[in-house]
Amino acid sequence: QVQLAESGGGLVQAGGSLRLSCAASGRTFSRPRMAWFRQLPGKAREFVSAIDWSSGATYYTNSVKGRFTISRDNAKNTMYLQMSRLKPEDTAVYYCALVRTILASASSATGYDYWGQGTQVTVSS
Repeated sequence: QVQLAESGGGLVQAGGSLRLSCAASGRTFSRPRMAWFRQLPGKAREFVSAIDWSSGATYYTNSVKGRFTISRDNAKNTMYLQMSRLKPEDTAVYYCALVRTILASASSATGYDYWGQGTQVTVSS
């Protein structure tokens, strides 16, 4: 089993920055890809960004390109999402996810095997 724990959410004004962290524990030896998704109440989970652990290849949804940066720290088994120039429309619960075997595109929520509990990000205007 794998456990994922997000941290770093909070309240920030528009134009500000936050850094989210996702610490992985348990059987993490196989984690070819990890990702960030976000969700508003009553809406589907939306892909934000993903990173391939070995190659470092990154993927972003268009609305966050140039503002968000995903990264990982192998030694700490931790993934990060640096969010800059935040907008009110970035407000959501942010979840991290991990896939054991890549069978789907990076942006497909159904392709991920493990999920964190989520962390709230609120951007005020």
